[in-house]
Amino acid sequence: MVTTLADARRARHIAEGVPDPELPMLTLADLGVLRDVRVEADGTVVADLTPTYSGCPAMSEMRADVAARLRAAGYEQVRVRTVLDPPWTTDWITPQGRRKLAEHGIAPPGPAPRPAPGPVPLVLSATRRTVPCPRCGSADTEETSRFGATSCKALWRCLACREPFEYVKEI
Repeated sequence: MVTTLADARRARHIAEGVPDPELPMLTLADLGVLRDVRVEADGTVVADLTPTYSGCPAMSEMRADVAARLRAAGYEQVRVRTVLDPPWTTDWITPQGRRKLAEHGIAPPGPAPRPAPGPVPLVLSATRRTVPCPRCGSADTEETSRFGATSCKALWRCLACREPFEYVKEI
């Protein structure tokens, strides 16, 4: 049974190290998807995850990976919850996560647009006009496809170094 603050910190540290299944250079903590890890009165370790969008197909794998890592570390009672409010934003990607994206040739997002009051729009914001190349730093780039390997990314090409790259869209 988990009873001490040190146990709770250890559980958090373990959950923070779980890699994202779609961007494995990032942990769930780097991506800002891991929202909370706590211990309930009965000793159950509870981890809260917020998906990058409500239909994210990787959520079941994320939940399973967090639970498996915690159980492998000796925590018998584990519950992983999906928390949708507030919705995830690319602003939650840590500075370390942004650095890791760029180091792996993926342009990190800029600041997320601020939502207008009223109903939540069902579309992503327009792509930034300038996306610097993560390889050479040039701003002379162009979008080649609004849609990439995941719905969170677009495909771009650098006109200076001629290399293609993915770009994480601001959400």
